[in-house]
Amino acid sequence: MNTHLGDGGFADLDGTRLEAMTCEPLLTRDYETRPSLVYERLRQRHGPVAPVDLLGVPAWLVLGYREALEVLQDDDRWPKGLENWRARSEGEVPADWPLGPSLEVNHILIQGGSGHGPLRKAWEVALKPFQDPRHPQAKRLKAAVTAYADDLITLVGEGGGTGVADLSAQFSRPLPLMVASHLLGFPGSQGDDALMDMWRVLDAGPDAEPALERLLVTLADLARSKMEKPGDDFPSYLVAAHPNLSLDQLARELFMLLGMTSDHVGILISNTVVEVISGEDGVRSSLSAGMLRETMNRVVMRKPPLVNFVPRFAAEDTELGSYTIRAGDPVWVSSAAAHADPVFADHVASNSTISTRAHLSWGAGRRQCPDPARELASTVAAVGVGRLFERFSHLDLALPADQLPWRSSPFMRGLRSLPVRYELSPVPEPPTAHAPGPQTPGPVVPDQSVRQRSSLWRYLTGLIRSGR
Repeated sequence: MNTHLGDGGFADLDGTRLEAMTCEPLLTRDYETRPSLVYERLRQRHGPVAPVDLLGVPAWLVLGYREALEVLQDDDRWPKGLENWRARSEGEVPADWPLGPSLEVNHILIQGGSGHGPLRKAWEVALKPFQDPRHPQAKRLKAAVTAYADDLITLVGEGGGTGVADLSAQFSRPLPLMVASHLLGFPGSQGDDALMDMWRVLDAGPDAEPALERLLVTLADLARSKMEKPGDDFPSYLVAAHPNLSLDQLARELFMLLGMTSDHVGILISNTVVEVISGEDGVRSSLSAGMLRETMNRVVMRKPPLVNFVPRFAAEDTELGSYTIRAGDPVWVSSAAAHADPVFADHVASNSTISTRAHLSWGAGRRQCPDPARELASTVAAVGVGRLFERFSHLDLALPADQLPWRSSPFMRGLRSLPVRYELSPVPEPPTAHAPGPQTPGPVVPDQSVRQRSSLWRYLTGLIRSGR
């Protein structure tokens, strides 16, 4: 098969294994600051599929929208599951590869095979109580997110009604951690250190492996306690829906929940805030009209938190784009690159407050993110963003939007910090007492004495006080 090199010439690559090709490193400084330029350079040189180097391991990166759909929608030709990775089976993936720890967890997003269907159904059953407005857990969740958001905003404004804050470090990242603790049923602040380790794993830094080891130990302890004494929380619901889960399997699924509710939701909150503050008038008016969910849909299309999906693998030699993908080759679909593909981008109206649902931010096909999981992420983000714009009478970026610092990992892309100038709204008078009515179960919110012992709360308080 021939491939276009971008200068008018072609190279015959038939018979060339991925491991023998010269692959351009993907995770460079250019990728962290301007990934769109990297995608375009790869697209010009290779077409819709490009060989890249992922921290020392070769892989195929899917840049084209049509090709991304083809891979995501065909589980037979492009299955998940690390057992399908030829280089890994042959011992060619380094034991200290930085991405290894997060992929080896092998939770629902990564694994393939016949066990995925029952596990996915169990996930949907376990998450439903948190999304069904008739269920007490859904009411508790919304109340808990609101309470956590208000506490964080109050902490930001501890030094006065106006000031400068980093909304990423002081709000967008800690809020989902606090929500995750609520969903998992952690007692008090027991899980704070473990939840913060989730950041280290997702960032795939040098401390990712020890962080993962600590995290899995804590999650295994939590899983064991929920198996022995179930409660009204996600782990207990998941075990009830899938009684055959082992302790190790349950701990891995709890890891997946942490990943979904921590980095992903935190990035979505920050990106939505930037979109509202710096966006066109249509964005601001859509928010004031109550169209917060529509604004978030535009955000995940333009700046998806999950920029690269976990790998799939060619079941057999298959032509994709300008290359032949060999059986067992890893294929990473980039939703961010696919959204920049003219095939998709040229058909999106940039000035419309109503955005397309054809984006790939939640995946596609049978393996796309389940509806309850999408709804959970959207609910937490929407409540968080809503409380910000209700509690602050003024929010403005402290840096131009194009100078905000970004951090990129192999999976996620989000703001490293979100500096803002703020002005708090006056605190309303507490409502007068009324005759007692039907009681709604309250959220499980740690009291102040517990929070003072919380490593997460001490960390946040230290951030705010050091910035004064």
